Amino acid sequence: MTARAKKYASSTDVARLAGVSQSAVSRTYKPGAKISEEMRQKVLAAAAQLDYRPSLIPRIMLTHKSNLVAIVIGGMYNPFYSAVLERFTVGLQEAGNQVLLVHVDSGHSLDAVIPKLASYRVDAIVSALSILSKQSADELARFKIPVVSFNTPVRNEWVSSVCCDNVGAARSLVELYLARGGRRFGFISGPPASPASAERLAGFRLGLAAHGIDNLAMAVADFRYEGGHAAALSMFAGPDRPDALFCANDLMAIGAIDALRRTYGLRVPEDVLVAGFDDIPSAAWGAYELTTFVQDGQRMVDEALAILRVAAASHGPVGEVAIEVPARLIERQTTRRQPI
Repeated sequence: MTARAKKYASSTDVARLAGVSQSAVSRTYKPGAKISEEMRQKVLAAAAQLDYRPSLIPRIMLTHKSNLVAIVIGGMYNPFYSAVLERFTVGLQEAGNQVLLVHVDSGHSLDAVIPKLASYRVDAIVSALSILSKQSADELARFKIPVVSFNTPVRNEWVSSVCCDNVGAARSLVELYLARGGRRFGFISGPPASPASAERLAGFRLGLAAHGIDNLAMAVADFRYEGGHAAALSMFAGPDRPDALFCANDLMAIGAIDALRRTYGLRVPEDVLVAGFDDIPSAAWGAYELTTFVQDGQRMVDEALAILRVAAASHGPVGEVAIEVPARLIERQTTRRQPI
């Protein structure tokens, strides 16, 4: 009976074929290690012949660093998250890290994936999703690696947050609506547990309250097109219809616009002002020309990567870092009407 062929060549196999020591093989693949060019070429030739690829596992065990960064993803139906994922991936790879994608079945929170994260040997965790509870933040802190998430309400010495100024943005929208003749207001929210949606609602209420307005029609959806469509159908079914509607993200706003036009025959913006949040590509499409806020994903990613660099340089926690990035209003056709 013949011995079963090995699936992968080892560094010992390469050393034997090249006629060098195993440490010479290790030095060949270690950046900055001292090795003669002649010996290096012997090792590389033997490695090519055996189709050898060095394993990261021994280095991870020796240095306790993998150069792997986990990106927790979810809600990929939303183009904003797709763009953020690409920016994180490019930025991390440019910094010499490799990316490990970990999926969670949520469009707003990474809490449910924490047990799975515990089984990976990663150097950091980043996500555009929020951490919702102190308990979850404490569990992540026990990993003793830097964690950076977007729009998260809880932090500790290992867990940091980069936030969009959701409150300030939503509050400023009230001024635009009043200037465009809005008098009856509505809000379509994301899931109740979403911090970003809650902050946008809070800011909208604050803006209304500053003008003595406390009447706000409400509907709860799920950040998806279909949810915004259904919420608008419900909100506008009765006689007291809003004439200024704010949706917690663009997908729901686009769904709402289609519902208002197709089912109720309402004109946007003549009958109803509509605005969203995120400035996804379809917001600028000619069929919608949606007024929205730019949640500056590139800057938010850059700020998150800067936190990771500080943590890597200090070899420890960076403290309860909280960075707020302004949102920028882009007014398009869905709010461009003359006040009555």
